[in-house]
Amino acid sequence: MFSNRDADPAVERDDAWQKLDRPLRRILPRSLMGRSMLIVLIPLLVTQAIALGLFYGTYLNVVSRRLSDGVTGEVSLVIAMIEHASSEHERTLILQDASSRTQLVFSFHPTETLSRQGTNHVLGPMDDDFARSIQQNLGRPYDVDWSESPQTVRASIQLPRGVLVVMVPVKRLNIGPIWLFVVWAVSSSIVLFLIAGVFMRNQVRAIRRLGHAAELFGMGRDQGAIRPQGAREVRQAAIAFNRMQARVNRFVAQRTAVLAGVSHDLRTPLTRLRLTLAMMPTFGPIRAETLKPDLADMVADIEDMERLIGSYLSFARGEGAEEPVLTDLRGMLEDVAAATVRAGGQVLGVEGREGVEAMVRPDALRRVLTNLAENARRHGGAMRFSLREAERSVEITVEDNGPGLPANRRAAISELNGTSGSQDGGSGLGLTIVRDIIHAHGGSIRLMDSPLGGLGILLSLPK
Repeated sequence: MFSNRDADPAVERDDAWQKLDRPLRRILPRSLMGRSMLIVLIPLLVTQAIALGLFYGTYLNVVSRRLSDGVTGEVSLVIAMIEHASSEHERTLILQDASSRTQLVFSFHPTETLSRQGTNHVLGPMDDDFARSIQQNLGRPYDVDWSESPQTVRASIQLPRGVLVVMVPVKRLNIGPIWLFVVWAVSSSIVLFLIAGVFMRNQVRAIRRLGHAAELFGMGRDQGAIRPQGAREVRQAAIAFNRMQARVNRFVAQRTAVLAGVSHDLRTPLTRLRLTLAMMPTFGPIRAETLKPDLADMVADIEDMERLIGSYLSFARGEGAEEPVLTDLRGMLEDVAAATVRAGGQVLGVEGREGVEAMVRPDALRRVLTNLAENARRHGGAMRFSLREAERSVEITVEDNGPGLPANRRAAISELNGTSGSQDGGSGLGLTIVRDIIHAHGGSIRLMDSPLGGLGILLSLPK
């Protein structure tokens, strides 16, 4: 039997690629700067190599053949003239006239024969092209000596009456120094590589600065917001990091403030419990009727502490794990109002049309409305819920006829300045929880004076 892994060609290709990928990772640079420069260097070298190959293999080859054919054409004309010469003197005049007109030096050696044939030195296409041109255009035995002189090539052609020696200047066969093109290609590649390195260094510097700031922030060393620099994507990453840093700092500050507020507010019920227990009789006859008020106070203090601890836990857990769903807001307000009445609160009414819906986290929003209702019940005598639908938002208002909030505490809550204990022994966590949940929904909260005489809280939620 064969496993699915053995039968799957895609898995086999992945395994082969992994085997090839491991050695490549060892060779490739580790840093982003090195890999970026490698990405620039490889296409640059390939492009220059292709350009050099095209120049060397096409243009240079064509020009070299044409130069060689031009020289051999002149030699062929001279050979035809001296073969038709009637005397030695006429042949000598022909060779002298040809040497003066063609920049070639001709000499004829009668009765001699070539001791060797072919060419003794091949450096490139120029050498091959010259030998090929002699063979094709002249069709006679020949010998090409490239070692005669650095500036001259000696070409010996076998004729019926002797050997014709032609001294050809190298410049007649060469289009110029090839190394100049090579130097230009290499130097231009180096210049482009250095320019790319300068620009890439600036981009990598911004990324390194962002990584260093993230490392310091992870170690608890807040260096403040970093200045966005570099490319657009790097700037966006820096802006996102600054926002994340601000959110984390705000989160830590809020949790610290809440913890301090809870520890402060727990002292009051604990002190009352201690005093109540200290005032209880410890000897003599004890009647349950006499202890009933003290026990009721102790139960109330315990309920206050449970509420404080529950509010803190709700605040600390957050509501981010819950998924938003389309929720009937009017139905939720009616449910919260009914629960408030059962708890002993007075609800004047729930205003707003039926069927108003929004994408919210139901449990989190219910916690918001419950906290507002509980706050109104404890501080006021009566409350009213209202619902209004705007073009792009839904507004929920909770009003009471209580004493309201002083202007300084209202501004502190509106400006997200943390939490502090209330003057009447409350924790102050209710509005803090409301604020954070509403902001998590992308909405806003505004504290205002209520027409009922107390505090009015306006919640604005996006549709």
